[in-house]
Amino acid sequence: MSKPNVLISGAGIAGPVCARFLSRAGFNTTIIERAPELRKAGQQIDLRGPGLLVIKRLGVEEIIHAKTTKEAGLEFVDSNGKSRASFPVDGDSSFTAEIEILRGELAQIFYDMTKNETEYIFGDHVTAMQDDGHKVNVTLASGTKREFDLVIGADGMGSKIRRLAFPELENPLKSLGQYTAFFTIPYKESDGTFAKWYNAPGGRSIILRPDSAGCTRAYLSVMSNAHAEYQDKDISAQKAKLREVFSDAGWESLRVLDGMDGADDFYMQQIAQVKIPNWHKGRVGLIGDAGYCPSPISGMGTTLAVVGAYILAGEIAACNGNYEAGLAAYEKKMKPYVDKAQSLPPGAPGILNPQSKWGISVLHNLAGFVSWTRLPTLFSALSGIKTEDSSIPAYDI
Repeated sequence: MSKPNVLISGAGIAGPVCARFLSRAGFNTTIIERAPELRKAGQQIDLRGPGLLVIKRLGVEEIIHAKTTKEAGLEFVDSNGKSRASFPVDGDSSFTAEIEILRGELAQIFYDMTKNETEYIFGDHVTAMQDDGHKVNVTLASGTKREFDLVIGADGMGSKIRRLAFPELENPLKSLGQYTAFFTIPYKESDGTFAKWYNAPGGRSIILRPDSAGCTRAYLSVMSNAHAEYQDKDISAQKAKLREVFSDAGWESLRVLDGMDGADDFYMQQIAQVKIPNWHKGRVGLIGDAGYCPSPISGMGTTLAVVGAYILAGEIAACNGNYEAGLAAYEKKMKPYVDKAQSLPPGAPGILNPQSKWGISVLHNLAGFVSWTRLPTLFSALSGIKTEDSSIPAYDI
């Protein structure tokens, strides 16, 4: 009998992980990616709890550890750059995880892991799908038509596969009222090895994270309900808006804004969660941000992506060709992880982005107390990062 064929949309993190496990289980895998080549841009991401077990089962743990950013922890700083609270790396209860790695580095590792066993199609994407109960017939933007036994959407928060499979969903995104811009600026000696978090009145924050490539990754975040002022603009207009908002923020704001003007990797993201009733329909399934983005502030997005990819592959491999049953089992087993990761503290992310100087003072005092006493429960409530149960199902893949 011929091997079943699986199409995965998205060559980022979840897609290649799922392809690797499915290939081990005897499936033919194809990954299609809209970008013309592997996307090397992106900020620092982390892996925690059950995600570390998936990495071990992939056999790439040592390779990933060799590429980590070596971030020493995170400090809250005031307008003079003085540390008000310090959180060094300390397992899952820290802002900084054991594995902190640039997204592009991790994507490259997963691509290298799969390129000899998975068919990659770059510069194309799915424009139409028809699931007849036996196969999924897909049409690509290039005009190519192909059929697959299963289609998996691993194409991010704005997933095209999700829109095609679930046209009835009016708004799968739950906005958290924050917008964040990500870009790279030149490193300077005073950036050190700790990430630095600075708050300015008006729900504004600046985070600087030195990386392992000799640069500093900058984050500009602002609390706002004015979606059109941030998201529905081109990059030049977004940069102009951020300069308007942050020009009087203090600390390193002018340096960061000047670096932003010259950054060629700038992008802005609405901080939101994807919440939909189901992550599968017929022979189409969703993994990672396409199905259940927990938002960057959860600290669990990459972990959910790799765990979801592993569990989906495991259930598909075990379902004896009844793919709808396999996808349903995946959804049932994955739901507890998603529920925990998406359960943010009341008021998040506003709790870490106060509107007033008084609110910032309260945040600094609370963070300083937590860092001094090392109370993990209080810390978790402050940050929204979960100390997850690190167990995951075991599959023969």
